[in-house]
Amino acid sequence: MRISPLMHAYLYLFIGLLFIYFAFEAIEDTVLNPLTIFLTVLATFDLGASYRLFKLHVKIKNKKKDQKK
Repeated sequence: MRISPLMHAYLYLFIGLLFIYFAFEAIEDTVLNPLTIFLTVLATFDLGASYRLFKLHVKIKNKKKDQKK
């Protein structure tokens, strides 16, 4: 059984938000320390993947809806 794109999207969204939380927790004196930048980049990739998977889910849903007509 395959996992739907919607489930993957929620998973990537959760992981992205978790990385953002860890990035905020990693801020000490300045935002420009390597750990904060690394976590922010990871969060950006995860949130971008989540957005693309949400769009894919909508596209698949609309295609199935059009095939039923």
